[in-house]
Amino acid sequence: MSPSPQTLTIITGSSRGLGEALARQSLEAGHLVVGIARGRSDSLERFAHERGLPLQQWQADLSNPLQIAQHLGEWLRTQPSDWSAATLINNAGVVTPPGPVDGESLPVLSAALRVGLEATLLLSAAFLDATRDWSADRKLLNISSGLGRRAMAGSAVYCAAKAGMDNLSRAMALDEAHKAAKGERAARVVSLAPGIIDTDMQVQLRSGDHSKFPDRDRFAAFKEEGQLVSAEDTAARVLKFLARNDFGQNVLADVRDA
Repeated sequence: MSPSPQTLTIITGSSRGLGEALARQSLEAGHLVVGIARGRSDSLERFAHERGLPLQQWQADLSNPLQIAQHLGEWLRTQPSDWSAATLINNAGVVTPPGPVDGESLPVLSAALRVGLEATLLLSAAFLDATRDWSADRKLLNISSGLGRRAMAGSAVYCAAKAGMDNLSRAMALDEAHKAAKGERAARVVSLAPGIIDTDMQVQLRSGDHSKFPDRDRFAAFKEEGQLVSAEDTAARVLKFLARNDFGQNVLADVRDA
């Protein structure tokens, strides 16, 4: 019988792309992984089953995040409090078809902002509250983007969600620092730009209508010039960053930071 895992890692958007790669590599490292996504990853399920690794996949629509955030909090309160480490990685995000906001339906815009920002807020709040008395090294990692730090035409919703994520992370980090100053247990918070990843999002961007998305050719060039990094390689970089001793020292970070 394999030993019980000592590290808990919760990952949103775990059914494909970067989230799936993060989940697979966290499983390989011996973590109990809880993936939260609208769909399930059959390949991740097989990977865990064949190796006897502890995986849970929770299916939830993060455009309606209240119920799953409440469930996460309730579930965490049933767990032992003696984990060595517990991490929430808010990775899920939605890219709407490239173009101005007035060319998209209101329900699509609302859903994208809820997945990208509201879900991050509610899941983070549930995680921090339910684990406040745990002795574990608690980390909150939000997967941001360079587009949260500079605007781009045709991507207003995504830019808004990631900019909101960045400032939410900064404010939560200040709250955690205040707790630490009072002698309370505090979590470390980082909003991390993961670099340019070879995922479906990049396909969508370089396939956009140039008349609505003036930066389309730039994204096509990323592919042509070999600048895209695979999801697996990016996940390895992200998890290496997560393991750094100085994680949390700089709240707004880039995976390419030395």
